[in-house]
Amino acid sequence: MTVHPALMPMTPPELPDIEPDIRVAFILCPKFTLLPFAAFIDSLRHAADEADHSRQIYCTWKIIAEDYETPVTASCGAQVLPQEPLGEIGDLNYLVVVGGLLPHCLDVSESTRQYIRAAHQAGISIVGLCTGSFLLAEIGLLDGRRCAVHSEHVTAFRALFPIATALSDEMYINDREVLTCPGGTSALDLAFHLIDTHCGKARAFKGLSSLLIEHHRSARRFRHRPHGHLAACGNPKVETAVEMMERHIANPYLISELADQVGCSERELCRLFKKHGDTSPAETWRNIRMEHGHWLLLNSNRTITQISYECGFSDAAHFNRWFKTIYKESPDAYRRRRRKAKRINR
Repeated sequence: MTVHPALMPMTPPELPDIEPDIRVAFILCPKFTLLPFAAFIDSLRHAADEADHSRQIYCTWKIIAEDYETPVTASCGAQVLPQEPLGEIGDLNYLVVVGGLLPHCLDVSESTRQYIRAAHQAGISIVGLCTGSFLLAEIGLLDGRRCAVHSEHVTAFRALFPIATALSDEMYINDREVLTCPGGTSALDLAFHLIDTHCGKARAFKGLSSLLIEHHRSARRFRHRPHGHLAACGNPKVETAVEMMERHIANPYLISELADQVGCSERELCRLFKKHGDTSPAETWRNIRMEHGHWLLLNSNRTITQISYECGFSDAAHFNRWFKTIYKESPDAYRRRRRKAKRINR
C-alpha cells in the first residue's frame, strides 16, 4: 500500500529519561460501560506524549485482571483483553474500577475484591467509574464517604449503602483518596483533573484540545490561562494556532510552519496575534512553555535540565535566561524559596 506523504507519521523525539508523573491500572467489571473507560484511558494517552505519538512517557496505564487471558465483555458487546494479572500492587497512583450494567458488574471474584482493598490499604487512590461505586461500596471503601452516583442509580445506591453519602449532582468527588464519578463523559472531567494535578495544566490542555473539548467542566476548573483570551478570541486561525502551541510544548517549530498549518502566511498570523492579543505568536508560544516549566518546578522533582527539555528549550541556560526575564528570579531560587515556604506553612 502506498502511503500519501501527508499521512506519513512524524519521527517522534527521543524518549526523555524521566519517571512518569502518573501511573494507572484499570480493572474492568463484567458488562462494563465502554464510554467512561475509553474517555479516561484516551485522556491519559493524549497527555502522555508530545503531538500524537501516544507513547507512555508522562503517564502510564495497564489493564489488569485475575484471568488476564480472557477478554472482558462490555455492555455494548465489545471485548477488551487485559494485559497483566493482578500481581504486585507496585507503585501505582490510581486503581480505576470501571463499572457497568447492574447487577452484572458486581460479579467480581473475591480475589479481585481483596486486591482492591489491599491497594487502598497500601495508599493507592481508588477510582470508581460509572457503577464502579457500587462495587467500592460493597467492599466497604465508601463507608462514611461522599460519592458521585448517576441520577438513575442514586435511589438504589442509597437504599443499599446508607452509610455512604451518595450525590447525583457532581461530576466527580474525591473523598480521602476514594474517587467516584457517575460515568459517561464525566470520566473525561475526572481524568483531566488528575492529569492537571500530576502532570500540569499544559498537558491537560493538550488532551482537551486533542479530544476537541472546549473546557473542563465542574467547580474544579483549571487555573487562569494567561493566553486564554487568544484561545477564545473568535478568530479561528489564532485559536487553532494556540491549540497547536499547547499540543507541542516540548517540540516547538518555526512560526512559518505553524502559520502554514493554520492556513495563512507568517505575516498574517503575526498581524492577527497583534490584533487580538497585542503579542506575537513566538512570545505566546514561549510563555505557554514557560508557564508549564513554572508549574513543573513547584510540582515535580524533575531536574532543571529535564524541565528545560520538556518545555522545548535546547539547554538549561536558555530556559534559565527566559525564566529570570519573566519571573525575576532563577528557576533554582524560585524552587528553593517556594519549598521553604511550604515547609514553614506546614
